[in-house]
Amino acid sequence: MTTEIRDRGLTRQGFLHAALAVPAALATGAASAGDSPLRRPIPSSGESLPAIGLGTWRGFDVGSGAAERAPLAGVVRTLFEGGGRVIDSSPMYGRAEAVTGDLLAETGSRDRAFLATKVWTRGREAGLTQMRESLRHFRTDRLDLIQVHNLLDWRTHLPVLREWKQEGRIRYLGISHYTESAYDEVEAVLRAERLDVLQINYALDDRAAEARLLPLAAERGVAVLVNRPFGGGGLLGRLRNRPLPDYAAALGCASWAEILLKFVLSHPAVTCAIPGTADPAHMAANLRAATGPLPDADLRRRMTAG
Repeated sequence: MTTEIRDRGLTRQGFLHAALAVPAALATGAASAGDSPLRRPIPSSGESLPAIGLGTWRGFDVGSGAAERAPLAGVVRTLFEGGGRVIDSSPMYGRAEAVTGDLLAETGSRDRAFLATKVWTRGREAGLTQMRESLRHFRTDRLDLIQVHNLLDWRTHLPVLREWKQEGRIRYLGISHYTESAYDEVEAVLRAERLDVLQINYALDDRAAEARLLPLAAERGVAVLVNRPFGGGGLLGRLRNRPLPDYAAALGCASWAEILLKFVLSHPAVTCAIPGTADPAHMAANLRAATGPLPDADLRRRMTAG
């Protein structure tokens, strides 16, 4: 079932007032026990995924220099050591696919990763060429997930992805977007097509997906990957140097990043959040959000009160 959340606008002042004043309110049974990272299932298969993954936009678009890549190797190592698996990329992220593929090959850790990327072009042949190039960049003959990026020419690409799934070249298929202006079309595709995964933007200050998309994904048995869980970075930047709210310790949070991620994960339709980072310490903090209790419905309401 989907948690009922009040759909109200979040002002900067309103959130800061609420966040600093709210008492601890913890979810019962909403997160994994002890230090074991939270996992959630992909409904179409039952396979469970760790609830925190890694996005590669910007951070992994680097050159071949050792100094540039050393922190990224640390990020990938931290992801796996912390129980994470999901690494999400796209052809539109510059060199991110190839850099990721190189790092996984150098560390012999391809089998530990759940690799997700996207197709982002028009036309069947152009799409096939792009997806084959993604396989080459990742140094693999099979990817876990390919999504139609920003719904670009989705009517052409989804049939091809189904062919690839049947042939064993991918295990899952889906769609992705990151702007509210596209939600009507995203909803229409969700209703019309059988998908494994929806990737969409969702954050404490960006909650429009709660109105229809998250409930519909749950109804349709579609896993949800969340991009921009820090609201595009603006909210996290404003909060970074402010004292943590009183409830942070009870949630097991040592940073605002953990608090914002726990809010995202506390929505039951969310399968995995994929914040991007090029800093191993930030990766470790993000992973901590998948341990310990999550906000319950009362705390969620208070956190979103404007």
